[in-house]
Amino acid sequence: MTAPTSEPTLWELQRALSQIRQDQRDGMVQLRDDLRADIALLTNRLEQVVTKDVYQADQRATAQRIEVLERDLRAEIQDREDDQAKAAAARRWLVGAFIAPIAVTVMQIWLMSKGTSP
Repeated sequence: MTAPTSEPTLWELQRALSQIRQDQRDGMVQLRDDLRADIALLTNRLEQVVTKDVYQADQRATAQRIEVLERDLRAEIQDREDDQAKAAAARRWLVGAFIAPIAVTVMQIWLMSKGTSP
């Protein structure tokens, strides 16, 4: 009888090498699949990215719209102030043209009724 040896046989070495190769192949396939998924994800994210020129153009357009709105708002405020000034002038005209002569006439009639004439 021969004593058992601790060294692996050629068949065991062959099987271990085959297993290592298979593990490496599986690992490479998994890495390739992961890399493809990462590239697809990056591609999707890059499709959503806006270039600096487009962003700046959008900002300029927004600034122009705001300027137009501010100009329109200032014009509306000025129109409202003008309308208020016209309304005040109309009230003064009304007082001056109608109410003041009526008040003077009423006072003259009242004074005449008291017996004092001007």
